[in-house]
Amino acid sequence: MNFRHFALSLATLALTVPALADDHELTLDLKKRGAPVPETLYGIFFEDINFAADGGLYAEKVMNRSFEYPLDALQGWKAFGKVSVREDGPFERNPHYVRLENPGHPHKWTGLENSGWFGIGVEKGAEYRFSVWARVPEGGSSSIRVELVNSASMGENHFLCQDTVTVNGAEWKKYSVTITPDATMEKSALRIFLVSERNTVDLEHVSLFPVDTWMGHENGLRKDLAQALYDLHPGVFRFPGGCIVEGTDLATRYQWKNSIGPVENRPLNENRWEYTFPHRFYPDYYQSYGLGFYEFFQLSEEIGAQPLPILSVGLACQFQNDESVPNPHVPVEELEPYIQDALDLIEFANGGAQTTWGAVRAQMGHPEPFGLKYIGIGNEQWDSLYPEHLEPFVKAIRKAHPEIKIVGSSGPDSEGPQFEYLWPEMKRLGADLVDEHFYRPYNWFLSQGARYDSYSRKGPKVFAGEYACHAKGKKWNHFYASLLEAAFMTGIERNADVVEMATYAPLFAHVEGWQWRPDLIWYNNLESFRTVSWHVQQLYGKYRGTTTATLTMDGKPVTGADGQDGLFASAVRDGDLIYVKVVNTSDKDTTVELGFNGLKKRQTVKTCKVVRLTSEELYVDNSLEAPARIVPVECELPGEGREFTLEVPALSFNIFILSRN
Repeated sequence: MNFRHFALSLATLALTVPALADDHELTLDLKKRGAPVPETLYGIFFEDINFAADGGLYAEKVMNRSFEYPLDALQGWKAFGKVSVREDGPFERNPHYVRLENPGHPHKWTGLENSGWFGIGVEKGAEYRFSVWARVPEGGSSSIRVELVNSASMGENHFLCQDTVTVNGAEWKKYSVTITPDATMEKSALRIFLVSERNTVDLEHVSLFPVDTWMGHENGLRKDLAQALYDLHPGVFRFPGGCIVEGTDLATRYQWKNSIGPVENRPLNENRWEYTFPHRFYPDYYQSYGLGFYEFFQLSEEIGAQPLPILSVGLACQFQNDESVPNPHVPVEELEPYIQDALDLIEFANGGAQTTWGAVRAQMGHPEPFGLKYIGIGNEQWDSLYPEHLEPFVKAIRKAHPEIKIVGSSGPDSEGPQFEYLWPEMKRLGADLVDEHFYRPYNWFLSQGARYDSYSRKGPKVFAGEYACHAKGKKWNHFYASLLEAAFMTGIERNADVVEMATYAPLFAHVEGWQWRPDLIWYNNLESFRTVSWHVQQLYGKYRGTTTATLTMDGKPVTGADGQDGLFASAVRDGDLIYVKVVNTSDKDTTVELGFNGLKKRQTVKTCKVVRLTSEELYVDNSLEAPARIVPVECELPGEGREFTLEVPALSFNIFILSRN
């Protein structure tokens, strides 16, 4: 990676400033105290798209572990010998299981093989916990051999590791064994043989997890991906979507009550993204609900973010349900079960262990409340249908839980008729925040530096809930798009009294299973990389500050407006520290003359360091092969004075860290 012009010239050090474009005078007001910066200002949004849950953040390695895929109970499995599927199993909401029987010949074998999602990634020397619910239906004992295999091996055998599980008795029990592969492999498979006496054995909920999950949870998360979330310093965590909240139809909407309780009894759900894009089609894309609301709340707590669950408002996805689909939505007068779901969720999150749903949370291992403060109702709905459906939710939640902030929506557009209609409706209904979504091209981001400067300070607050720069003809992750996101975020920061939350979207994508891009974090079965957009988000989260500070050019906010030569800027304070963010979206190097209002007669400001993100290649990003191709670089910046001349290279995002004496 070549970084352009990283030297900075300080006027107070009497250094020579190279010949650059015209200087720009910025003034930072240190006298006037700014607005508090919400702790929730920068956060993350999770939706199960691009194999973000099963096959991604959720560390389970086995696809269709409970044999519940609807068209084929053995989808994801290869069966051999004498295998049958039964449906009178021990778990009410997952009734299917498999029966392995003697193949009828001493030189034949019965068993199963599963390759997970795009293969099963395993690492040499790492421990993996295999578990299964099993029984011997006729009583007595039987055994299965469990192997991780490389079926393309040129060695004497396929297996990377193996162990035997002995099953005893006719009652269903959970069995587990830890296996350790002797090689690293991105695309191994799990193979199960019926062995020993070859007595019939029944298997249900066949599972394989790395022992070393995030925070060591048994039903855990993939450690590198969860770490990438923690490292963002997120203030809010929105989940579980997104369009999956709505479902293509209401029967397949995300239902939070199905995602809690014992993991082996959480029912399978059809993923709305399974069939949405026939040009990138994944007919085996379902939701196991193994990563459910309990795990979402738990993760929020562990990464230090406020949880923001989103629930169905009784409207199926309006993009997929036009006039040709009869009766896709719940009539307003039949919304009571949906409203009760919202009230029950608040009790699940915040209720005491003696309450109905608080007791469920406590039984799952978290007796203390999660401290829920926000709830979102609906996703990208529009027309009069949305406020009509939202209104009874607002009334019920306000009555039962006035302490909870309600997030409404301005629909799928960043402007236009629906946007203009829904904002006043959200005000009328008394929503605390309005969720705005904008996947937009270069010019939109370049034109929106002052978007929130004119918003009403009387509320509701803004939640920029889904956004990313989508370049026409270049709809993939690349540096220039990330730079424009950084520029846009100066306007979010400057208006922290209006914008309470902002989350980039989507969050995750598997390199072999994506349907939508750009995305924040990419991965295969073993490795992951953080995009330039991730680094932009991380820098804003790390240098969030506690109060805003007024930063102007010729008395005006620095928003990329005419005459500002592609500069965007904002500033925040954190005690004695000052973080000045300057984004140069032009292709010309420039300097800024930074002066201060409000300094006492002998008072000075120290420069500490600059953090810079830039690239000479505009349309590339990090990758699995080069995960650190474009990353921020820090440089010490010693100096002291009452004004500074700072270099701002072309096409760069800069954070100048100053200290007031």
